[in-house]
Amino acid sequence: MSTLTPHDSQHPEPQVNKHALRFGLISVFLCGIGFSIIAPVVPFLVQPYVHSSADQAIMVTLLMSVYALCVFLAAPVLGALSDKYGRRPILLLCLFGSAVGYLIFGIGGALWVLFVGRIIEGITGGSISTIFAYFADIIPPQQRTKYFGWLGAIVGVATVIGPTLGGILAKFDYTFPLYFGAVITLLNMLYGYFFMPESLAEQHRQSQMTFQKLNPFAQLASLLSTKYLSRLLIAAFLLWIPNGSLQAIFSQLTIDTFQWKPVLIGLMFSILGVQDIIAQGLIMPQLLKKYSDQQIATLGMMAEIIGYGLIAVSIGFTYYPLFIAGMFVFGCGDSLFGPAFNGMLSKSVDASEQGRVQGGSQSIQALARMIGPLIGGQIYILLGHTAPAWMGMILIVLAIFVLHRGVKNIQQKGFRT
Repeated sequence: MSTLTPHDSQHPEPQVNKHALRFGLISVFLCGIGFSIIAPVVPFLVQPYVHSSADQAIMVTLLMSVYALCVFLAAPVLGALSDKYGRRPILLLCLFGSAVGYLIFGIGGALWVLFVGRIIEGITGGSISTIFAYFADIIPPQQRTKYFGWLGAIVGVATVIGPTLGGILAKFDYTFPLYFGAVITLLNMLYGYFFMPESLAEQHRQSQMTFQKLNPFAQLASLLSTKYLSRLLIAAFLLWIPNGSLQAIFSQLTIDTFQWKPVLIGLMFSILGVQDIIAQGLIMPQLLKKYSDQQIATLGMMAEIIGYGLIAVSIGFTYYPLFIAGMFVFGCGDSLFGPAFNGMLSKSVDASEQGRVQGGSQSIQALARMIGPLIGGQIYILLGHTAPAWMGMILIVLAIFVLHRGVKNIQQKGFRT
């Protein structure tokens, strides 16, 4: 089993397969484009089927929750299957399902059709966990946090381009971004079919596939029964709940508070993409020279608390420049937490279990993003527009405490963070 070690610059770094790395980064970029391009238009696609802004907010958050529920159920299964059959076939299947989901969502015609599209996309939404397992296969443990940071920077570039492009396409029709997302995802699948090398060697694959390994609840119970993993995952779960709430309510919040249109919403997502590039492409490499994964994760969580505070104040005073600043600080913190957390997680297991652990992590994240929108949507209506931000501050303070307790358990097991 690998150890959670700080980054040692005294030893030369092993070489990474450049062709596999190139495919992985391109795949992540195109996935990011396909997902982020639809973000500005979802409330406007729901609007024809509801009667008030409150109903609109609830339906938008329910669509997010249904998607997250499907990811929660499917991600551990897809991760386990990728440990058995390899990353390549599972990733191609996921990309195809996402394209079908975008297409159905774009066709629409009734509210239930939108839910069908999100369900199909969610069932195959484990592509991210498979991609992380793919990167864990091709990257030596001591370099993973750095490359996960690169991965986040690539997603940041996609986040800059995707929402802005979605807002522009929405000027022609609100469904255009969905169709464009379907095309981009299909192109990504075709690229992978012809050029993607398999990353998991035969000798590292799981020899048996039992029903327990395909049971998402059994998989999560197994992960959470391991102390050094459970604390990490619980801390991340507490952080992901308010993050999922903010993501789900973001578009509706800006419409209700600042009367923003799709183009402005898309530009805001693009600002978050820029800070992703800055945080993970420029700041993260410098932090890795001096700090451990656990210290960087804590720094990111503290930044998110500050960001939530600025967001709450901006809503109270209806002052959008402060809202933009708050989102930037929040996004920077999230960008630092993600690679550090994934670095700690991936270093805790060997090659044969990367799919299971990454799938379990994705499933727990999906569970949080299912609960978060439901809670966020309700308190947004019942307690006011600032309530989701206050929830974020409270839960992340608790998450920092849990993370530090988890680190003590890890150190007692002989791991270093």
